[in-house]
Amino acid sequence: MSSAVPEQFCLTNILNAVSLGLIVVDSDEQILLWNEWIAKSSDIPEQQALQKKIAEVFKEAPNPAFLSALRNSLNYGLPAVLSNALHRSPLPLYATADADQEKQRIHQSIAITPLPENQGKRCCLIQISDSSNSIKREKMLRSHSEILKRDATTDSLTGIYNRRFFDEHYKMALGLSIRQKLPLSIFMVDIDFFKEYNDYYGHPEGDKALISVAQTLKAQLARATDVLARYGGEEFILILPNMPQEHAEPFAERLRAAIWDSNIPHLKSKIASQLSISIGVSTYDQIQQNDVKLLIQSADSALYQAKQLGRNRVAFFAPDKINS
Repeated sequence: MSSAVPEQFCLTNILNAVSLGLIVVDSDEQILLWNEWIAKSSDIPEQQALQKKIAEVFKEAPNPAFLSALRNSLNYGLPAVLSNALHRSPLPLYATADADQEKQRIHQSIAITPLPENQGKRCCLIQISDSSNSIKREKMLRSHSEILKRDATTDSLTGIYNRRFFDEHYKMALGLSIRQKLPLSIFMVDIDFFKEYNDYYGHPEGDKALISVAQTLKAQLARATDVLARYGGEEFILILPNMPQEHAEPFAERLRAAIWDSNIPHLKSKIASQLSISIGVSTYDQIQQNDVKLLIQSADSALYQAKQLGRNRVAFFAPDKINS
């Protein structure tokens, strides 16, 4: 016993209801099926497309890779897939747009499937899906991932690297210096009397001062391998590979002078009426030193020494003097 299929479920309605393009071509590449999705996306009505060769029906020629894949499927009965990663828009299909907007070409994923032969002739079903939204989602996810990665290694206030990044980078830079037998210099920087600055000017102005100091220090770096990071509240740390002591101390003096020349007022400083920094420097040199664990500790000792000597100055402390 059979029952009539309701009209709304007829094959034509189903083919036109799906949200992807469907094209069937015969062995001569002539179009046998052209559903509504492809008609709207190509702006070519079904009656204009049927019985025309697919290479000639569009207003612009299809991508050669698409035609090659289709012909391989027709000749050898092999299915083919044109992924969006390699073939972004093989066919000239466009998203519907307002009259005052420029049409955007659809990003496409295309599957070509050989159909069973009919009277010795092979046909192919071409399925085209709009992958524009998935690409947008992928870009958003990639952008979000990059933001998270940047946030994990960047100080949110100053925009320079944070302590976490420095700790990881320091291990790699030190290992490289050891392997290549090159010197490595560390600079510990502290803003003089910054608590007094915050108490007098307020924390918003204190934040501005931190940003200014960070950007001024960063501007002194010339090599991609040079790293500046915020180490603590008002402390910064720099690591400069392949910089021996005889170059490190003049460079530290240049850092100090750059902040001094910025002329940031600091009326509550106990040494001047403008903002200043103290810097502790230490250099690892494999020829002279063996205990590399003491490098940051010796830079911190040098910073303490600079403060004891009156601040707004540079002091150097060698790692081998820590335990002596």
